[in-house]
Amino acid sequence: AVPAGEGAMAALLGLDIAASEKAIAETDAKLGVCEIANDNAPGQVVISGARARVEAAAEAAKKHGAKMAKLLAVSAPFHCSLMAPAAEKMAAALANAKISAPGAPIVANVTARPVESPAAIRDLLVKQVTSRVRWTESVAYMAAEGGNKFIEIGSGKVLAGLIKRIARDAMIMSLGEPGDIEAFLKA
Repeated sequence: AVPAGEGAMAALLGLDIAASEKAIAETDAKLGVCEIANDNAPGQVVISGARARVEAAAEAAKKHGAKMAKLLAVSAPFHCSLMAPAAEKMAAALANAKISAPGAPIVANVTARPVESPAAIRDLLVKQVTSRVRWTESVAYMAAEGGNKFIEIGSGKVLAGLIKRIARDAMIMSLGEPGDIEAFLKA
């Protein structure tokens, strides 16, 4: 979707969405796209877009109180409008894929609300390529609905840390190795 080196993402630590948007607004729009890509947790926002504008917004974020503004080592500017060509390919790939209604509630990261219908799931899978990840809202919604146990499956514990900042009373487990999953299933 974006040639290597032309796009970028940066983590803004210590800023909220409003301050991050102000930092972006202070930059020159002629530098290209720059959008909020992820609302990870209170005080952790990720921006995405054209490298020059993301770098400028990261510098501006420091003036707005960011404790740190760090470019991320990623291959593309994910979750922003520059990824539209990838979203088109995703739509084509999913056009004939069989998607069944979920057996358990799924909270979409685009809307931070449950999604049940296969057509809506397909639509939101495409939209998530270019849309903001509403992680803070998603976790807060699940916690407000009574979700107090979260399990992170995969390498690392990044999501567990973010969840702890959003839903402070939640029980969180990280299962990083196949043995962890097997032990959990047996328990």
